[in-house]
Amino acid sequence: MTAREDILTAIRDHGPAPREMPHMPDFRRAPDDLAGLFTAALARLDGQVITEPPADPQDWLAAKFPGTSRICSAVPEVTGMVTPDQFPDWTAPADLDVTIVRTPLGVAETGSILLTEAELAVTTAAVLARHLVVLLDPADLVENIHSAYRHPSFTRAAYAVLLSGPSGSADIGGVTVHPAQGVTTMTIILWPRA
Repeated sequence: MTAREDILTAIRDHGPAPREMPHMPDFRRAPDDLAGLFTAALARLDGQVITEPPADPQDWLAAKFPGTSRICSAVPEVTGMVTPDQFPDWTAPADLDVTIVRTPLGVAETGSILLTEAELAVTTAAVLARHLVVLLDPADLVENIHSAYRHPSFTRAAYAVLLSGPSGSADIGGVTVHPAQGVTTMTIILWPRA
């Protein structure tokens, strides 16, 4: 037996007895307006929520982001110039102007959205673009982080990230500058699934 095996055996034989994890209380307060709570939380982080899908998504994109030439769409609702599955590697999205993706989950208390490898074949498409547009079904909103961590997307995903607004940086005086790095704007459109 090697020294490594001796050490691991000793740890297993002399470790504490297994015990049940403590009960996790339910922290939900059941607010009436999750979309309003989400909108307010995201606004504090310099993000924007649009409460209705635009009548013409292509016209809306042209007006919201004039002069953009590289739009990546990972959703069937909006047409882009490229899709995430066309990127050969993680660095390829570095020249994107806008990435459009649908999230499986929004967290009302933090203004966060979840992205996994299921939404984007190349996950860097969400953070290397200048602007991020996210479609969120209001039915996919949960109240808090505790509820979010119970969401099935976390258990199925090898990669999962919660994004809350565009990147920001604050100094010791509490002055926040947006953007600091990554996406410069984050726009969430409350758009029910088809």
